Amino acid sequence: MTTEIKRLIRVRTDKGAEFKRDGYGKKKQLSASWRKPRGQHNKQREQKKAKGALPKPGFGSPIAVRGMHPSGFFEVLAFTLRDLEGLDPKTQAVRISATVGNRKRIAMQEKAISSGLKVLNVRVVKVPETADDTQETEEDNTKAAEVKEDE
Repeated sequence: MTTEIKRLIRVRTDKGAEFKRDGYGKKKQLSASWRKPRGQHNKQREQKKAKGALPKPGFGSPIAVRGMHPSGFFEVLAFTLRDLEGLDPKTQAVRISATVGNRKRIAMQEKAISSGLKVLNVRVVKVPETADDTQETEEDNTKAAEVKEDE
C-alpha cells in the first residue's frame, strides 16, 4: 500500500462528519441513524446553524479510497472456495460470509491464507476430536464392565 493511499485513508477518517437524525436526543425511540428532515418547520431542514449539518457532496471520501476497508484493501465477500479464485492479494482482502459453516470455513481460510490473501474475519474453529473421544468412552465402558464383574 502506497503512502498516498495511507494518507487518503487518514483524510477520510479525519474528515468523517457524523450526521445525526433530528430529535434523536429528545425521544428514546429515535435512533441516531441519519434520516432526512422533511417537516415544514424543521430547523435542521432549514439549515439553521446550531441544528446540525445536512450531508452534502463535500463530505464524501476521496475517490481513490472510496469503498476501501480501513486496512487499505478492497473487501470481497466470499461464499464458496470458487469465490477465492482470481483475487489479487495486493489490493483485495476476503471476508468470509457469516452463513458459511465451520467445515467449509476451515477450507476457505486455509486456501485464502495459502494464496496470500488477508482474511478480515478470521475465526478459530474448534474441531471435535472424535478419535480420542471414542477411545476414552471405550476405556470407560471396559472399566465399568470390570467393576460389575467384581461385584
